[in-house]
Amino acid sequence: MRVLLVQALSMDDAPPERVYPIGIVRLAGILADLGHTVEVLDMNMAADPFGSLKERLLDFQPGLAGLSLRNVDPLGNRTSSLIPPFITAVRMVKVLVPEVRIVAGGPGFSLFPERVMREMPEIDYGFIGEAESSFPALVASLDAGGAPKSKIVTSSTPLDLHRYDPPARHLLDPTAYLSINSYVAPIGIETKRGCPYRCAYCVYPRLQGTRMRRRTPVSVVDEMEALHREYSVSSFHFTDPVLNIPDGHLEDICREILRRKLKIRWSGFMREDHIHEKNIALFEKAGCECFFFSADGLCDEALKVLQKDLDEQDILRAARLAAASEVVSVYHFMVNVPGETEKTVEKGIRLLEHIYDLHAEKKNLGTVVLNNIRILPGTAIEKIAISEGVIGPGTDLLYPVYYNPKPFETLRYRLQTLSLERNVFMWHEVIR
Repeated sequence: MRVLLVQALSMDDAPPERVYPIGIVRLAGILADLGHTVEVLDMNMAADPFGSLKERLLDFQPGLAGLSLRNVDPLGNRTSSLIPPFITAVRMVKVLVPEVRIVAGGPGFSLFPERVMREMPEIDYGFIGEAESSFPALVASLDAGGAPKSKIVTSSTPLDLHRYDPPARHLLDPTAYLSINSYVAPIGIETKRGCPYRCAYCVYPRLQGTRMRRRTPVSVVDEMEALHREYSVSSFHFTDPVLNIPDGHLEDICREILRRKLKIRWSGFMREDHIHEKNIALFEKAGCECFFFSADGLCDEALKVLQKDLDEQDILRAARLAAASEVVSVYHFMVNVPGETEKTVEKGIRLLEHIYDLHAEKKNLGTVVLNNIRILPGTAIEKIAISEGVIGPGTDLLYPVYYNPKPFETLRYRLQTLSLERNVFMWHEVIR
């Protein structure tokens, strides 16, 4: 079968931070190995995304088009949605190639499968969760003239990552992605899937499960070394929900990088209570270029509500170690969490000030990211928001909805002012 896999738009502004779509490239490689004719299009890389989609559809004439919805909106407090361009892409596929079968998937789709398909009857089938086994099975069934019983397919068996084959990068050259981002490395590497934590706002356990499935450190570094050798990739971002758990896994990856003397850089999201003097030195030595921290709560009360299983001292201990290194750190926090009071606001301000003080000497604080909580279905925050009347049981969460009730609805701007002031003063050596 002729299969076109499309990464739908996952950004809404410029300059964009583009991310190499490892999900659809892995699927493309699996299908190609099974004898199908496969092409891949990342609409995010095109100056004219819909013009590129039209050209590829007319030239290739696929029998099946798979569209991946990575994000339903850009997050970061924005109120714009990525659903309108996704709808437009789906309808363009159907108009230009009327007989094509349209399949949707990706993390964004997996959060709202019934809702998205209700909005877009042009979609023939949808996939929830991992599709490495179920999607090729669907293609084979359709190619043989059959059809699945359900229009929405849920992956029943999580992928064994000991049998993980790296994305077939020759089907989508990574080279064009290497020099376009300013915030995060565009080339992602998976070392594991699954997250055992139950953060109140997060959907990772729903998307990947709560059991961690790990690749071997050797296979991870094999992939990094191949990308470095074949495509000159020197900077990577590990895509794990939390990179430095379980203890020892990332450490073994770092030792393998050092054993091979690879001159590469990498980053990933770190859990604060798993950082200590010994492993942070190893991470730095093995090429870590940015510690991303996402404690999210600015005080003990907020951390408890967010179900982070952390406390303020965990955050400051990790910040102290990171600030003493030569590695840049980025901190993510959520603002106006349930139960916010004047007392918690003041505690949050003190925590931010302390973090800036720790990084002042080496000036190795990249930024502090402050967001309101995007309410997503099936999370504890959704239940809290309903119980408080912030949203109703019928609120359509497909489009951007944030938890940001009065009287602290402008708190984010106050904290952003503090953060920007401290950042500017730090770099320009202005003494307060």
